[in-house]
Amino acid sequence: MLELLDQQAAQLGVVINQKDFLGLIHCHRLDHAARAGSEVRLVGAPRPSESTARRIGEDFERFRDGLPQPLEPYVLATYGIDLTSEYAGLRLKNPLGKGSGQLSLAGHQVERDGAAGLGFVILKTVIAQDSSGNQSMREWAIPETRMQIEPIRGRMGEEGWTVTWKGRGWFDTFGAYQTFFGRALSAGLASDMLVVPSVKYHLPGGQETFWKQEEYSFTTLCLLDTWRAACGDHPMPLEKDFSPTLAGSERASQQAKIREWLKAVPGLIHRAAPGKVRVGLKIFNTLFEDNFQLQVLDTIHDAHSGEDRADFLIYANRLFAPAKEFEGKLGVAYGGPDLSDRNLAVLEKFLSVRSDAARTRQADVVDHLPISATGDIHSGRVAAEYLLRGASSFQMHTIFQLPNGQFSMQTGSKTEKALHRLLFHPQEGLIAWLLDFKETFGWGEMNVDQMAEWCQSNWKSVVQELSSANQNV
Repeated sequence: MLELLDQQAAQLGVVINQKDFLGLIHCHRLDHAARAGSEVRLVGAPRPSESTARRIGEDFERFRDGLPQPLEPYVLATYGIDLTSEYAGLRLKNPLGKGSGQLSLAGHQVERDGAAGLGFVILKTVIAQDSSGNQSMREWAIPETRMQIEPIRGRMGEEGWTVTWKGRGWFDTFGAYQTFFGRALSAGLASDMLVVPSVKYHLPGGQETFWKQEEYSFTTLCLLDTWRAACGDHPMPLEKDFSPTLAGSERASQQAKIREWLKAVPGLIHRAAPGKVRVGLKIFNTLFEDNFQLQVLDTIHDAHSGEDRADFLIYANRLFAPAKEFEGKLGVAYGGPDLSDRNLAVLEKFLSVRSDAARTRQADVVDHLPISATGDIHSGRVAAEYLLRGASSFQMHTIFQLPNGQFSMQTGSKTEKALHRLLFHPQEGLIAWLLDFKETFGWGEMNVDQMAEWCQSNWKSVVQELSSANQNV
């Protein structure tokens, strides 16, 4: 048994030792058929026309010294690809964004991302409080100390990257967060980049049966005041952060308790400001197997329409290793290939089940919430795989911290280098794959949001076409 553990631990890569793996066996017995059983993984290279492939290669080389400005009109005029999309029903100039974390906790970071051309930014998660300043989730307000980025190998042998840090949520005052939020909104408006707050509200744990509703009302209304001062009467998007560190908390040890959270939270936020906030639930990878992840998605989708239903989803943040230690803290979140493998497999299973259920009911439309994807999006190829499962925007984090040697672009910020790689890479870039999809599925004039909706509504066709294409490869 120990020999087998040694072999499997080695497959997990340089950041997971045998002790860590023992913890992972307990918390993440992932479906070993997930990768092999996934019917729509993109294999081989995208297949644009010869002339278009040559043009993408030329642009990839030409833009090593800087992206075209403005970016989106160039892509539309050159390739016929409309990069506009939606997040929480609000327009995005492009679907590429930065997820909440330590790279979105200062005004200068948001300003730099806006100048680089990012489509949206999710701010660092603030810990909710009531009017007296009390925070039930205070243990998540831990300042960052040191971040560490390092290679990681997935269980199937794929190479990737993961970032480890000790910090959790915003650790400064709530007033300081409001000031930061206002500055970030101004930067976003100046660069046509959507800026979104992220909040961790009270979640009852253990034997608690009550909700601290004042945390929800006070925090939501204060953020809404800041939003309206900058953006007027447009509804404010807000992410309710179910942090990956919840996975290692006693609060998330019971499946019934997690489902209770998912049912109650949207209504608590909506009722704080009726009709003025669009609530997104950022779903975490629990310590349970994939079947429970499917139950989580069913619970959210089956909520009654109205205040009690989320407006959109963010799926799904990092995995959790309870036995891994970092800077004296036991239990850390991690990413890499196993994260995208699990997320894509779960979303695929969910779409298949919902499509079958709709066909049984002879329903014309499958009811799906909009999805903003997150989890190991290190290339346009992976973003395209999430799009096939209905994601209309893509939140990233680790890619903005990769060593400079991982990028082909020679100048500019990490955000610019990441956009160059994500969009224009001839084999791994989003442009090449969207052109492939347009040919494969016969898409006419669609933007990214419409492509995602088409994939959700025509999931069986996606499976058939991509399975056939993979067999040909």
